[in-house]
Amino acid sequence: MAIISNINWIFVCGLSFCLGGIVVLSFMPLTSDCVCPLKNPLSRLETPKSTTPRILTPQSHHKMAVLVPFRDRFEELLQFVPHLTKFLNNQGIQHHIFVLNQVDRYRFNRASLINVGFRFTSEVYDYIAMHDVDLLPLNENLLYEYPSSLGPLHIAGPKFHPKYHYDNFVGGILLVRCEHFKQMNGMSNQYWGWGLEDDEFFVRIRDAGLQVSRPQNIRTGINDTFRHIHNRHHRKRDTQKCFNQKEMTRKRDHNTGLDNVNYKILKVHEMVIDGTSVTVLNILLDCDVNKTPWCDCTGNAAAASAVQT
Repeated sequence: MAIISNINWIFVCGLSFCLGGIVVLSFMPLTSDCVCPLKNPLSRLETPKSTTPRILTPQSHHKMAVLVPFRDRFEELLQFVPHLTKFLNNQGIQHHIFVLNQVDRYRFNRASLINVGFRFTSEVYDYIAMHDVDLLPLNENLLYEYPSSLGPLHIAGPKFHPKYHYDNFVGGILLVRCEHFKQMNGMSNQYWGWGLEDDEFFVRIRDAGLQVSRPQNIRTGINDTFRHIHNRHHRKRDTQKCFNQKEMTRKRDHNTGLDNVNYKILKVHEMVIDGTSVTVLNILLDCDVNKTPWCDCTGNAAAASAVQT
């Protein structure tokens, strides 16, 4: 097991990145070929004593899987894990963080990664938090409680998010009951590159007859409810639109979702960051270039597919 604490420069090749500097131990897989969903997490994902909740709440019998779509953002993960762990422990929320690490050659696909994370965790956890790694909650009244029977709980509401303020926004941090996520067939798998997958998910919520709720009595605003740690100069978002992507991703997707996400989990790792155990899934997504050629705007994937056929 790798233990990472108070490190300024790191060299890690256990995920899909390498940062130059002094180095840490390699990650140890939980199993050599674990690709199955969790059945009983207690034997290998037991919460360390240092992260025992200090305050119990009426919701404490529910278990939340924090699903973090991820690629090449290790320095942000080092800030995210200890911050969110302390925040949730103060609320007595039983939880575990799952880093959904995309290791294939295609463009980033946040929605598909969440589908994979859900399939891996849903037999053990009652609800999920779809959580951006660069968004840290600051206001202690942002309760990550079990969502109501009416629908998802949007923690990062448009009145509080540092960047996005339109009414139908459900990105950033969204809590969803497992039965509701299944009811909506998860998220669309068509969204390669950055943006719009959460807007399509809002339509799924509406079409399923569910309602989005948001935290009440929050007295902070867009500047002090969250800390947004994304550095747009250091890491630019992949907003490129190619082939017929712009046209297709503006429509409600009735064809893809939780039941047909195409992937392999290559490795399941456990790592510890400042005393908190985190599970990393190395995920290889597959792309049908005949349906979504924009998974690779260079056209190399489509060319390779044509040669194979």
